[in-house]
Amino acid sequence: MFQIFYEEKLITILMLSLLLCSIAGRIIIGILYQNMIKETDNMAATKNKALKQCKLKFANCCQLNSRVSNIPIFVDKFINRLRFGPFSYLTVYHLSGQLMLLAVVMAGVGICKSILLGRSIGDILPFYIVSFLGLYLYFAVSAMADIKGRRRILKTNLVDYLENHMASRLAENGLEEEEKGGSARREGRSKIELMPMHKEPARPPREEEKQIFSRSEEKELEELLKEFLTS
Repeated sequence: MFQIFYEEKLITILMLSLLLCSIAGRIIIGILYQNMIKETDNMAATKNKALKQCKLKFANCCQLNSRVSNIPIFVDKFINRLRFGPFSYLTVYHLSGQLMLLAVVMAGVGICKSILLGRSIGDILPFYIVSFLGLYLYFAVSAMADIKGRRRILKTNLVDYLENHMASRLAENGLEEEEKGGSARREGRSKIELMPMHKEPARPPREEEKQIFSRSEEKELEELLKEFLTS
């Protein structure tokens, strides 16, 4: 019954390879999302490089713009940029579905070729069986991986951490720096106010303020006046 797989080696190999690659893609993306979800439980000590980059980029945005206005959009952009090798997670997710369709197409090619060669229904039945089993296995793995659900959980965890923990901590640090800067400015002003003012140098007495006659000259004038008055 399954002798047709031996007769159509190329079609069989392509069909099974595409089927396995499509299932492996869903499993890999599901595992990567699950690992990131576990890391978000302890974001402060996470070792995940992608999550570290997310924290660093968020801190830089807060320092440049004082805050991030729409954190959910920031998280969506971060998740959309996640990569597995040269491909993004979204690309692998959609590519997995396309590979599954190609596997079904290859099974259809094998069936059409068998019909053209005059094979009976019993001979081409294995292609139908493999196609149905492959589709069942693919959808079963997709349901277990639940990539869309894990993506939502990851987004929720990241938004919660960035909005309720990291943003508030960065805001508190900014207020502390402003308070330190304000106290430093106040201390500088107080020091300037407490600095002793330079006294103006004493001006030399004017010539008008100096004594016009010395004491001996005053006595001579007094005697002359007395002689004048008595004469």
